[in-house]
Amino acid sequence: MLFTTPTARVASATDPHVLLPRDEPVRLIDQDGVAHADEGYALPGADLLGRAYRGLVEGRRINDQANALVRQGRLAVYPSSHGQEACQVAASLVLGEHDWLFPTYRDSVAVIARGVSPADAMVLLKGDWHSGYDPHEHRVAPQATPLATQLLHAVGFAQAARHRGEDTVVLAMCGDGSTSEGDFHEAMNFAAVFHLPVVFFVQNNEFAISVPLSRQTAAPSLAHKAIGYGMPGQRVDGNDVAALLAVLGEAVDRARAGGGPTLVEAHTYRMQAHTNADDDTRYRQRAEVQAWTAKDPLSRLRGYLVAQDLLDEEAEARLAEGAETIAAALRDALNADADLDPEDLFRFVRSSRSPQLQEQWHQLRDELERSGSDHEGAAR
Repeated sequence: MLFTTPTARVASATDPHVLLPRDEPVRLIDQDGVAHADEGYALPGADLLGRAYRGLVEGRRINDQANALVRQGRLAVYPSSHGQEACQVAASLVLGEHDWLFPTYRDSVAVIARGVSPADAMVLLKGDWHSGYDPHEHRVAPQATPLATQLLHAVGFAQAARHRGEDTVVLAMCGDGSTSEGDFHEAMNFAAVFHLPVVFFVQNNEFAISVPLSRQTAAPSLAHKAIGYGMPGQRVDGNDVAALLAVLGEAVDRARAGGGPTLVEAHTYRMQAHTNADDDTRYRQRAEVQAWTAKDPLSRLRGYLVAQDLLDEEAEARLAEGAETIAAALRDALNADADLDPEDLFRFVRSSRSPQLQEQWHQLRDELERSGSDHEGAAR
């Protein structure tokens, strides 16, 4: 997918004015659904915005269903991206077929938008032993729970792809909390020095669990950190999917054309608790959360599409029905008891099983067989 790249953004990287982000985040559609012209970025076409809106509707329904499954005990944990769905959907849509996505634990909607089935995307959060999907099939790395570790993996992957002569762009997602980790700085520096095709996408949702952004950095913005590494940074309204598509699309095109890495900071908000194990009322006021409801990415794009006669009640009903079908499939998959094979604990540790692993498997198998015999004897 190609996006128009403003000439001002492809100037020499030695010009610091090119590297600095805007004073205000890029916005193409405001919270009332009204489009605004921008000198540097064009509004995406109707077809792409329609696909984005479908992704937003499905993403919101997935978030709601996953939260319900947590309460039912079918998911061990769920870090919701409710309110951040625009970031999730745009991250997937700007990538080409052969590009790769490196997500965080909160990016399940982006993973699903990339083609992974919702049931497979939830396996890790269910507490299973593996990521739930084949990374190579969907070109989506396993979701990472530790902060910022996936950024180094993304950079290494981009370097390897270059050595193989592949036309691959890597989009690495993280949150504002990850920018406080050493891995973030190492990944940024390596990518810039080696001029790698990586887009660093920071979803700044204002909190690293309970720590507000003001306690994490004194920089004017997170995007301003890019200039220290010699790459351009840009700020974008993270609840405006149109602006996200334009800004991320430009960064992907720049990377593909050999322009090197870019840091994009999306200003959004975490509408729900960090996870189901978090009580966010201890560190933020309800009024603060409610103030962001008017900036909801779904209602914003819906308002624009309706005003442009690109969305009607019939189309809305079809989208809602499609989202409900996805939610139902997710419920059915997670409500089904898994057919577990104990040998899987040893089968996938190494390509060939070591003598030590084989010995451990035999011990476990013997214990399981004895346990089964004991139960049969007690039943008789």
